Amino acid sequence: MPRRALYPEGLPRPKAPYSPVVVSDGHVFTAGQVGFDASGDVVDGGIEEQTRQALENVQACLAAAGCTMRDVVKVTAFLADLDDFAAYNAVYASFFDEPFPARTTVGARLPGTLLVEIEAIARVP
Repeated sequence: MPRRALYPEGLPRPKAPYSPVVVSDGHVFTAGQVGFDASGDVVDGGIEEQTRQALENVQACLAAAGCTMRDVVKVTAFLADLDDFAAYNAVYASFFDEPFPARTTVGARLPGTLLVEIEAIARVP
């Protein structure tokens, strides 16, 4: 199956060898999105601000493929500190409606000042 890589507007172009979004066989796969703003800087604030920005970046990735958050079937999130789960979860809940996508949230060692990384899999409508 062919795959198509996309580079959404408003997201910094990755320096590492990966694509922010790949569309293949009716599915959209986002790379892990973090709290980077359009200039590539980590947004000011804590877990809430970084979660919001990461999910806005996921939205931009999905939009580039013609999808919305309602098309997401699976989310994987990585938290630098699992004690931040409640604050992360509150922001997360504001981006999705029922029926919610399947989700996995794990503790992870993230680079620098990053507190959260979120990736999604969606179906093309």
